[in-house]
Amino acid sequence: MPAKTALVTGASSGIGQATALKLQGLGYTVYGAARRTDRLQELAGRGIRPLAMDVTDDDSMRAGVDRVISETGRLDVLVNNAGYGSYGAIEDLPLDEARHQFDVNVFGALRLTQIALPHMRARRSGTVVNITSMGGKIYTPLGGWYHGTKFALEALSDCLRIETKPFGIDVVIIEPGGIATEWGAIAAENLEKSSASGAYSDQADAVAAALRSEAMAKRLSPPTVIADAIGKAVTARRPKTRYATGFSARPLMALRRLLSDRAYDALISRSVGLPR
Repeated sequence: MPAKTALVTGASSGIGQATALKLQGLGYTVYGAARRTDRLQELAGRGIRPLAMDVTDDDSMRAGVDRVISETGRLDVLVNNAGYGSYGAIEDLPLDEARHQFDVNVFGALRLTQIALPHMRARRSGTVVNITSMGGKIYTPLGGWYHGTKFALEALSDCLRIETKPFGIDVVIIEPGGIATEWGAIAAENLEKSSASGAYSDQADAVAAALRSEAMAKRLSPPTVIADAIGKAVTARRPKTRYATGFSARPLMALRRLLSDRAYDALISRSVGLPR
């Protein structure tokens, strides 16, 4: 039997890199996709096939999937991991940046899925793994546009799961908690660019400090915990629809279900040290 094939976006670091290596260890032929292939050289040295791909460019995504199919004849697993967090007050963040975040986090993932699905449907098997976040079920101050993308991806994944079930295709949602990656530093930098001055500066200072907190960084989970969850999902005969794992994911999501909106507002505001 030929090896199954997996395509992982955002594979140059963090969760994507760990996932590519995990799937390779499970026997998959793995393509690691990123905009810059120079950042994929470490993976290439370990047998992962580097793939230049920009999830906001349709031609790039089509070419990537075409290459996978031409070289292996199949696509069994698609991991939509590419994404980033653009923090800032909803009033402050330019709409061009808000749209770009939706283009990367939502439309990029779903467009790549559209391109991949005919190949999976032809084989009547496959798994689409969408990396959302605990931020697709909870919210944090000054993260409105980011959380909007993750809430949207959760809903789209649920609908997609029903649509693809008759064709033997599973759709799995992975909801990471706090993970030790570049994400927090990037979100803090974006926050300061958009809201470090003006009406929301006090809030921005507090949230940026929380995102960069060394005490918090020590509690974050390694990316391998997410890779392990993805490994379980793609090898399960009947995978769960959702896997929530990583620092604080399950407790915070449980609290959000239990608390009223006002009570949760107060809790999450205190947790990041918002001025009163």
